[in-house]
Amino acid sequence: MVLAITQRRKKLADLIKQALDENKANNMLKEAFEKWLENKNNAENSKLWGDKIKELLKNNHNDKLLNEIWEARTLLTKKSIWSCGGDGWAYDIGYGGLDHVLAMGEDINILVFDTEVYSNTGGQSSKATPIGSVAKFAASGKKTKKKDLGVMAMTYGYVYVTSVAMGANKNQLIKALKEAESYPGPSLIIAYAPCINHGIRAGMGKTQNEEKLAVESGYWPLYRYDPRLTDEGKNPFQLDSQEPNGKLHDFIMGEVRYRTLTQSFPKEAERLHSKLEQNVNERYKKYKSMAEK
Repeated sequence: MVLAITQRRKKLADLIKQALDENKANNMLKEAFEKWLENKNNAENSKLWGDKIKELLKNNHNDKLLNEIWEARTLLTKKSIWSCGGDGWAYDIGYGGLDHVLAMGEDINILVFDTEVYSNTGGQSSKATPIGSVAKFAASGKKTKKKDLGVMAMTYGYVYVTSVAMGANKNQLIKALKEAESYPGPSLIIAYAPCINHGIRAGMGKTQNEEKLAVESGYWPLYRYDPRLTDEGKNPFQLDSQEPNGKLHDFIMGEVRYRTLTQSFPKEAERLHSKLEQNVNERYKKYKSMAEK
């Protein structure tokens, strides 16, 4: 879809340039055409000048070229294109496709709802599942740590990447979404999404608070990586969450997916959960170092 819309808008821009070259526009329409060409990739301004063009062409498109522009008027406003999916798709079975889309450099926003398991098919373990978590095909706890999808995407250098959790910081979420939308290239938004497979002991009605606890304990970090800052001589990576508060164990014991391991495999639970805490602290130190560069 994004490629099709990009090509159709490019064709529209060519038609408008042709109309200007052939003096098909009066002074007011000429100004609208020129301003639209300058702002066609800006959502608000493309709508502003696009609406002006439509107003001026509404009763004045008898010319063949101007009529072509009129027929393509729905493309005047820059489209906001989003692709949404779960972590099983993004981290695991569909990662090749995700990576291909990011690598193309096109203006698309990809929102990943990270539940850390294959939620829709029964809660199977995936590459998004953290170490020590119980899931289908990981009854004695997952033995390897979670894939860092965000950092992998950052290596391209031209992908906007953010990790968000609405219940922990709504302002950071809104800021990240606005930055992603305005970024003229691929954006990857990874959103923490507690689900029924986690077995939240406080109940699914407390998922917003669960996100808050996840961020405060360091289990889920908040950050934004904006490549535009590099061009300004600034660090593109911004760490938005604080140092882990030392309550990771309390947090994971509030979820059945971790708590059951302490009952069925107590020694393995102690080993894996200790490893999880180590990974959480090491990740924070790495992110902090990235933010201080």
